[in-house]
Amino acid sequence: MSRLDQLQQLLKDDPNDAFLTYALALELEQANRLDEAIVLLEQLLLKNSDYLATYYRLGQWYELKGAKEKAKLTYENGVVIAKQQHNTRTLKELNEALSLIENFDHAE
Repeated sequence: MSRLDQLQQLLKDDPNDAFLTYALALELEQANRLDEAIVLLEQLLLKNSDYLATYYRLGQWYELKGAKEKAKLTYENGVVIAKQQHNTRTLKELNEALSLIENFDHAE
């Protein structure tokens, strides 16, 4: 049984587990199933908006798909959550991602 299959099975047993959902999305990305991974992280944020790691990864994936405005909004929402959680490391990463996307927009 592949890691992807294992995660899917575990998630069937506990569909509200944020970590399993996030891990499954990462595995889907590795399997070149990015659209499915994006949907999974979008669903995760609807159920568990304070799962901080989701914002950075989902923002990156939106950028890969050319959805810059979605990426920017995702990073901005993540900044709010990172501040609430006093997570300075993730806050810095999200702010850097925002800065890069904004600088890129101004360069075009």
